[in-house]
Amino acid sequence: MSATDGSRPNAAPTAVFFDLDKTILARSSTLAFSRHFYQGGLINRRTVIRSAYAQFVYLLGGADHDQMEKMRAYLSTLVAGWEVQTVKDIVAEALHHVVDPLVYAEAVTLIAEHRTAGREVVIVSSSGQEVVEPIGELLGADRVIATRMVIDDGRFTGEIGFYAYGDNKAKAIRELAESEHYDLGRCYAYSDSITDLPMLEEVGHPYVVNPDRSLRRTAAERGWPVLIFSRPVVVKEGPRFGANRPMLTGAAVAVAAAAVLWFVRRGRFTPAFLRTEPHSPLGNHAEAFASSHEQRQE
Repeated sequence: MSATDGSRPNAAPTAVFFDLDKTILARSSTLAFSRHFYQGGLINRRTVIRSAYAQFVYLLGGADHDQMEKMRAYLSTLVAGWEVQTVKDIVAEALHHVVDPLVYAEAVTLIAEHRTAGREVVIVSSSGQEVVEPIGELLGADRVIATRMVIDDGRFTGEIGFYAYGDNKAKAIRELAESEHYDLGRCYAYSDSITDLPMLEEVGHPYVVNPDRSLRRTAAERGWPVLIFSRPVVVKEGPRFGANRPMLTGAAVAVAAAAVLWFVRRGRFTPAFLRTEPHSPLGNHAEAFASSHEQRQE
């Protein structure tokens, strides 16, 4: 079924729900801004390399539940004390530079098709709303559902007000559907991760995109369509359907891996994901990331 099928005049409104990372974008939206946060004075060089390693693991195999939980703890601790306006300014200034090369052409085409069919486009992401909202605006989304951090006196406290992840995504979709009178049975959803299974189960037309192993298996069992997105495109120029396929994802893996290996070999840095710091709020951050990733590759 194409995105333009199933439209009915005078019927209840419908929507399409897109996960963001590895569904619309080829990388993690939050981690993609790490270098610009460093240049803006929000994080140090060590944190940039930690983010590079996280991106490396993420690109290789996606993120399962344990990894997402560790990342949530890490990022919520990291942003405590940041000025909200500074984050917004950095994201706005770097938006095109960071996001343009990462957007899948296939996703751009799908968004356009769903718009033509009269559906509202909603991006649903576990990344923070300060990152997701500008990306949603760039992509022409009607709404976004994103993680909301608690703010006090213009700064992040480090506490999470709403975590757009797992069952919370599904709950937010149901609440939005109720307020906007969407017919969820005629709505669509796209995601790459098994952690978004609750979101996919909410709609009548679930699609999996570049799925992880667990989601691919679930899709096969339930007969859900599987889509492969592989062609990043510059958003402002629209999708390019040439014979040459940019290998951005492979290049990103190589760059991240090279950066990590360079620092490790010289003894300058041991990735946070490969060690445990005493009294760290992350706990066994390294072991959970490394072991869960290895198990998923077996």
